Amino acid sequence: MRVGIATDHGAFHLKEDLLGRLKRAGHEIVDFGAYSLAPGDDYPDFVIPLARAVSAGRVERGIAVCGSGVGASVCANKIPGVRAGLIGDHFSAHQGVEDDHMNVLCMGGRTVGPEVAWEFVETYLASEFSQAERHLRRLGKVAALEEVAK
Repeated sequence: MRVGIATDHGAFHLKEDLLGRLKRAGHEIVDFGAYSLAPGDDYPDFVIPLARAVSAGRVERGIAVCGSGVGASVCANKIPGVRAGLIGDHFSAHQGVEDDHMNVLCMGGRTVGPEVAWEFVETYLASEFSQAERHLRRLGKVAALEEVAK
């Protein structure tokens, strides 16, 4: 799978760990940065390009990490076509994809350790949208909000 990943200083080490694991698992990775640990950097500078790539279909799924994951989630969800979820449990890692067609997984580098983060990523990437009528209907209502905002 072609996966994009982005972070700021708050989760730089977690992103680097996930990069290696994703590559070893056979995924094609697009790294949107940060490319070095810079305490003064800002997550939108990395998350916005990732979210735009997901929205445009240049990557199939995205992973956005920052200190708590909250900022990355808020930022990614501002891009039309992105359905980002802040994930802190295994159920949500798959249910977010299956029911809500989540296409960007967000996590906190200061709240989730590397082993648990990897389990969430594996679960997320292995999950598929159910295409159930009720979920399509709900997603249509969410997508309509993006049209109103234009």
